[in-house]
Amino acid sequence: MNPYRIIISGGGTGGHVFPAIAIADTFRQRHPDVEILFVGADNRMEMERVPKAGYKIVGLPVSGFDRSHKLKNIAVMFRLFKSLRMAKKIIRTFKPDIAVGVGGYASAPTLRAASSLGVPTLIQEQNSYAGITNKLLGKRAAKICVAYEGMERFFPAAKIVLTGNPVRKELETGLEDKKTALEYFRLQPDRKTVLFIGGSLGARTINNGLLDGLPQLLDAGIQIIWQTGKYYHDIIRHKLERTDTKSLVWRADFISRMDYAYAAADLVVSRAGASSVSELCLLGKAAILIPSPNVAEDHQTKNALAVAGRDAAVVIADSDAEKLLADTVLNLIHDDGKLQSLSKNIAPLARRQSAELIVDEIEKIISSHHRDTENTKIIPECTS
Repeated sequence: MNPYRIIISGGGTGGHVFPAIAIADTFRQRHPDVEILFVGADNRMEMERVPKAGYKIVGLPVSGFDRSHKLKNIAVMFRLFKSLRMAKKIIRTFKPDIAVGVGGYASAPTLRAASSLGVPTLIQEQNSYAGITNKLLGKRAAKICVAYEGMERFFPAAKIVLTGNPVRKELETGLEDKKTALEYFRLQPDRKTVLFIGGSLGARTINNGLLDGLPQLLDAGIQIIWQTGKYYHDIIRHKLERTDTKSLVWRADFISRMDYAYAAADLVVSRAGASSVSELCLLGKAAILIPSPNVAEDHQTKNALAVAGRDAAVVIADSDAEKLLADTVLNLIHDDGKLQSLSKNIAPLARRQSAELIVDEIEKIISSHHRDTENTKIIPECTS
């Protein structure tokens, strides 16, 4: 049998990119000779992160719709049609056995092109509320791998497989010990530590809330690990130039050792993207979730409420975050009973080995498609 050939499409944020890489890594572990091609969106983070993970990637000029400036969507539509033509050319040239969509701008034209050319598709729907694009793509998909129950509202029940969301490989193997993690960030072992992460691009309200409450938190002796995101890193660095952080703040635009960051943290403040929520569940971390309002279908709020409904996280609305963040952190970080309760309640929500389950489905689809293709080649015996 010839080596498998797989296209994985999507990205835009770490919440899409890291699960995609986890799926690719898992498939490559099973089938070292597999040919994997990523299809992403030009100028998005996948164009940098995917090559660093050892995979080839092709960029499309696709972008999201601008809800505030409707006229700009004329150019968006032009880029979408151009991306669809490019995606068809990529499919014809690469000849994949399957196209996997993980969400993000590039998924739509890639999976649509694949379906139109007879290539089977699989969707990895990360959120508890499916967006319009995936609902449309799901009609032609062979399978839809989901992270939440009740997704029959959006997809045909027969196509749904409950797999959970893949997380970064280093997190699947468990946390490093806290002492080693704190040493990595040059922080002290006898202080409470809070991890602030607003995603790979950053979160304005989380950053502003932390900036406003920083003196209060530092006076309380709390240590901070702060992923600012690349959009806000220089602004925050400039604002902190004259601030004495008392060696209690470790700050970077992106944290490459998230296993250490989670291990060091007594409490995590995070957006409520599907990937982040999955990581918090897997690691059993007490968390304050601040859903981003700038996402399709307000799916982060739905993700956060699905966890908070189990008394497994504290949720602050984005509009209240700058005002309430510091006080909420202070009240929670000194309440060991509440921290333990949140950690205990969030851990059972984890779904492990998600990438393995998704790769199982990919293999089944390819095998079935190959059988169907071979059967169509059989010429029936003529009878007279």
